[in-house]
Parts: sequence; structure tokens; C-alpha cells
Amino acid sequence: MKRFLLSLILSLPLLAFSASQEGRTTINLNGTWQFDQTLTAFPPARYTRTIPVPGLVHLAQPRIEDYDKFFKRPGKVEAQTQYNLYNLDYTPRYNWYRKMVFVPKELEGKEGMITVRKSQYVTQIYVNGMDLGTSMACYTPVEFPVTRAVKYGQENEILIKVGDRVWLPSEAAGGTDKEKEHYLPGIWDDVLLSFTGAVRVDRLLVLPSVAGKKITVKAQIRNFKPAQIFYGDAMNDSVTLDISVAEKLSGKVIANKTGRFMAKRDNHTEAVVEIPLSHFTKWTPDQPFLYVTTATLKTDKGISDETGKQFGMRDFTRQGKFFYLNGEKIILRGTNVTLQRFFEDPDCSNLVWDKAWVKKLLVDYPKQLNWNMMRICVGIAPDFWYDIADEYGLMFQNEWLYWQNHGWDDQIRKEYTDWVWSDGNHPSIVIWDAINENWDNYIGNALIPELKKLDPTRIWDAGYMTGDQMAMDEMDEPHPYQGVVNWLQPGANRDFYPLGNLDFNPKIMQTINDASSAQLVNEYGWIWLWRNGSPSKLTVEVFDHYLGKNSSAEQNVDFQAYWMQLETEWLRSNPNIAGVLAFCYLANNYGYTGDWFAGNIKELKPTATLDWFQHAFAPAATYINLTDQRYMRLDKALLPGSTLLFNLAGINNLPKPVSGKVTVKLYNEAGESSPLQTIPVKLPSFLRTDIPVGIELPMKPGGYLLVAAFTPEGGKPVLSRRYLKVGDAASYSYWQLNP
Repeated sequence: MKRFLLSLILSLPLLAFSASQEGRTTINLNGTWQFDQTLTAFPPARYTRTIPVPGLVHLAQPRIEDYDKFFKRPGKVEAQTQYNLYNLDYTPRYNWYRKMVFVPKELEGKEGMITVRKSQYVTQIYVNGMDLGTSMACYTPVEFPVTRAVKYGQENEILIKVGDRVWLPSEAAGGTDKEKEHYLPGIWDDVLLSFTGAVRVDRLLVLPSVAGKKITVKAQIRNFKPAQIFYGDAMNDSVTLDISVAEKLSGKVIANKTGRFMAKRDNHTEAVVEIPLSHFTKWTPDQPFLYVTTATLKTDKGISDETGKQFGMRDFTRQGKFFYLNGEKIILRGTNVTLQRFFEDPDCSNLVWDKAWVKKLLVDYPKQLNWNMMRICVGIAPDFWYDIADEYGLMFQNEWLYWQNHGWDDQIRKEYTDWVWSDGNHPSIVIWDAINENWDNYIGNALIPELKKLDPTRIWDAGYMTGDQMAMDEMDEPHPYQGVVNWLQPGANRDFYPLGNLDFNPKIMQTINDASSAQLVNEYGWIWLWRNGSPSKLTVEVFDHYLGKNSSAEQNVDFQAYWMQLETEWLRSNPNIAGVLAFCYLANNYGYTGDWFAGNIKELKPTATLDWFQHAFAPAATYINLTDQRYMRLDKALLPGSTLLFNLAGINNLPKPVSGKVTVKLYNEAGESSPLQTIPVKLPSFLRTDIPVGIELPMKPGGYLLVAAFTPEGGKPVLSRRYLKVGDAASYSYWQLNP
């Protein structure tokens, strides 16, 4: 009984609505809904389950019939490279959400709209038995007018039917991910019921310009008044759009402006208001200062609607091969989140909608690891994820789920355009990513230039399309996967990969160096593990090759951490690369790839890979330029007592030079060491500085760990390491350094 009362109390605020005598009244429909599934397109005779909204169908209680088919926990890994989504091991069903909602009598005479911010796949909405419409959009808002169906002063039945992925129409702009096996349906973002006057602000897009000291506010105005029926009837209505700009935290208003427009009846009209700003604070990851724009729409009868959006004053541009934030060069450092894959994770539960967990994922760890950027990969995120990034200072490359098939051009244009209108206020989103590892002439050469006019404040990425395939090539996304994986890919480089050699220059690196557009390496590694330390479906042969069959979980994790550190150093030491994003920070455990957490993902317990990333991604660092001798199976060990000559590659992503010192140590297998050298260094901005070093090797044969610790003035040591073999020994053991 106590649990029921607590649930009731917690659910009450979700049914509350924000009301005013004028403007917009919004009823938040998030919370617990009735739920069930059917094999046919008819609603269930009765509802036997409940489900949280937002959430996917795996959260229904009692569990859906095919739950165990969606969430298998295999006892062992079976190597596999891809999956056909039509190889179904479950029965596709219709998913029915039902909720009774009271609509106050005083809202009668208003125009109502129901909004489902994100719902997959194929969504149909009924209110009080009236069919309001069907949408194939999965990643942008589904919206329909509800006025004709609402009963005021009474309970209203809202019924939402959501289909299965295999029923998504051919024209839908929803791709497939060949490393996914199950596409869970459901309502996965907010559901709102809102009421306004006869004219409404359907979309509001605030576009900042730091260089121009202004914002441009674009609005889509929806006029609900009937279209012309008889000759001479009005076709438009005169409306006033008042725009105010205020600091989010203080509420201080810094600008106002009003525009007058003619709103076409029973249609959408775009309105644009440009507002100069004489004084403002710029948004950056270090100072994520936010503003709120409020748009008040008036007719001759008074206020018809009022809505607002938060935004930040920031410019994100490209000059030559590099990105610039507010006019200053910035090197991107970070990772990827594959949220749609994580939906398949047996431990996913409701974590995606747990704001405390999401904040820890997006803010707490990234700040410790020196990350300023994430790519939301093969599928975007719930809206509040971007709100958190806005507030705490994380940048996103926001990628549509387009990898293989994609849909028809007209529908792609519709959904991508709505994507920009819907998500374009977030300062955290700095790159629109239209395609993953693919090509599409329509998107690259027709749609992106069109959308660039709608939103000129961001960069567009078009997958593997480069300057010879598209006219507006602002950036490329090379994926320099190295190591044994190259043996598995036809036509790929089959040269030996010298892990740790920072001068390694395969063909893909030559392409990066020769390119004229910005080069964002947003995938690399191919060394994935499940959270129990087992290789992923794609990496069984990789770990077998480097560690031998039946390697332990501890060996696998240590090797992964070492590999990712050294490959990150290789990429970051190339001054032609505009950013490095490691793959992957969050994925499906038991999947084709993996992430860098251990145990139940709810705890977000980091593995050694994340621990070492704090060094590999430090803004200023020095890296040892030597090929690994522990895993790379070099023919000859180093000569005992000889002098080892090598370079340290110094990098500095900061706009000012960084001074400090480098201490070089060599650890034997017992962890004994003494400083070999201490070198003062000064690292200039955005360049690679090669620092020569020579050390005397010990006489005793064995395995050694070479460590270079760079300590910037007033900062903490940044470590680089390499395993060395000295002399001929029956076996080599190595000291494990704690990062």
C-alpha cells in the first residue's frame, strides 16, 4: 500500500499543467500508461500491462511476451560481422499505449495539439476514438491537432499505436544498423498536450551569431483558422511576434524586438526576426552560459501563444582543416555513444531516461577525461540529453540513423528539415551528421546545401562523402581502424601495424594529411570487449591473434587499455587531424562492439581504458614514439646496456604555449625504477614538437615498462608508456602501472 501511495504521489506532477489566461497551456502526459500488444491492428479488448512514458516496450510490466528473445545473455561469444534485421526471432506486434486525461472546461475554445517528441516505429494517435493521423517519423516530433476530438471538463481517452521496425514504410528516413539485431519500438521521448489561441508557434529556431553580434529567430507559425471557402473570404491574418531574450539563470532581459507578419490560414508561415545584441556572454564547454528566448504571438484579440527556447551564444565554423569555436581554433577530443544499440542491452532498463545517470555519463566522466565532444552515433538521443549538454558544456556531433538503406528523397527532406527545426536550438549540437560510413548524392549535394541555409550556424558531415563527391565538403570522417582487422577487410591495408609508432603513415593517414577539409576521426580502435572482459562479436579473432586463444578477462582489459591509449596518441600527435573521438563509450553489452565499463552498466564502473584516457586525451601531453615490443612480436629485443634513442611527441591543444617538465623512467618487472632523465619542455599551441631522448638500457634481460611523465606548470602528470624487451629471456614479465 505504501508503495502504491508513493507511486501515486510521484505521478501527480506529471499530470499537472502549466496554465495562464493567455498564451499556451501545456499538460505533460509523461508517466504511467496502460499498455498491451496485439497481433492485428485492432486495439486490445483489455489492458493487462502498464508502461512508463517515455520508455520502450521492454519496460512494460508484466513483461511483454517476447522479452527474453530481445534480451539474451549468451554464455559465450560467437564471432559475427553483421545481422539482417529481417531474420526475425520474435513475432512483430502492434503496441498500444492508453491514458485517460482530464482537460479543464476553461480550455474550451482553444486550439489543441498533441506532441510525441520521439516514437518508433510508425505512430498512430486516437483521441476519444477519433483517428488524428499516422506518422512514420522516428526521431522527430509527431504532432496532430486534437481540438475536434477533445471533451472539455471531462476525461479523454488517448490511444497511441506504435508499430514494429519491419513495418516501417520504404520512404521513411530511417536506416538500418547491421550491428543491431533488435529494434525495440516505443514512445521514447516526452508526450505533451498543449492549447493555444487560433494562431500558434509550431517551431522556434534561435540561431546565434557571435561574429555578427546578433541572433536570428525563425518561427513556423500555424494558423488554425479555416482556409478560404468563398471568394472574398480572408486568406491571411495579421499577427505580431514579440521576441525577448533573457539570461537563463538571472532572468535579466538583454534584448527585445517585434515583427509583424501575415499568417496564412490553415497553413504554416515562416517568420524571421533578427535581433542585434550589444553585450552577451559566449557559450563554451568551460563556460556554458545560457539564454532563453521567449516568443509571444499576438492577434487582434490579444496573446494567442507564448513559448520559449534556451540557447547559447556560440559560433562553430570551419576554416581550412580545422574547427573554430567563437572564432578560436579548437581541437575536438572525445568519444561516441551508440544509444540505439544500448537499447538492446539487457541492463538498459530505464537508464536512458534517468537524468542523474545520464548526467554522470555525459558530464562527470567526460570532464575527468578531458573530453569536450561526443558523437551520438547511428541514432540521436532524447531531448533532455541535449539540455544537459547545453547546461554543463559538452559538444555533440548529432548523427541520424543512416548507415545502410535510408528512404525516399522527399521523406528524407521532410524529416531532416524537421530535425533541424526541432533540435537546432541546442548550443551543444555543433555538427549535423547526415550519414554514417556511406554515400548519398541527394543528401550531399541537394539537401545539405538547402539545410545550411536554414541553419548556417553548424557544420554538416555526410559520411564517407569527400570533396570529389560533394561541392560543400566542410569535413570528412575517416575511420582508421588498424591492426589485424585489416586482414579481414577486402582492399584494406595489410601492412603490419606498429602499435606505438607515432610516425606510422598508412594510406588512410596520407589521405587525412592531403585533404583540404576538416578531418574528424570519429571512429577507431576495433578492440572491443563486453563488460565481462570477453571479446565482442567483431573482435574474437583480434584477441586470439594478439593474446592467443583463451586469454583471461584481465589480460583482455589490460591489452585494450594499452591499445586504445597508444592508438589515441598516434592520432592526436598528427597536427592535421581536427579531432579524435574514440569508439565506443556506450554500446550494447553482448553486441558486435562494446564499451569501456565493467559489470552492470547502472553503476558506470570504468575499466582501465577509461582510466588511461585521462592521459591519452590530456590537452597538453608528451607521447613516447616507439613501437610496442610486448604485443607486436618484433623480431629482435633491444641490446642490454645499449643506448636507446627515441623522440617524445609533444602536443598542445590549448591556445597558449604550455611549459613543464618530462620525467623519463624505466620500470623492471618488480616495479623498481629510478628517473633516467628530467627534461624541461615548452609546447607551442596546435603543433607537434619532437623532443629527442636517449636512455641507457639495463644489463639484465627481461620485460621493462618505459614511462614518460609530463607535468605542466601547476598541473598533474600526464603519462605515456611503452613495453620494451631487453635482451634474450626465456619469458618476459611486465610491471603494471596504475594510471
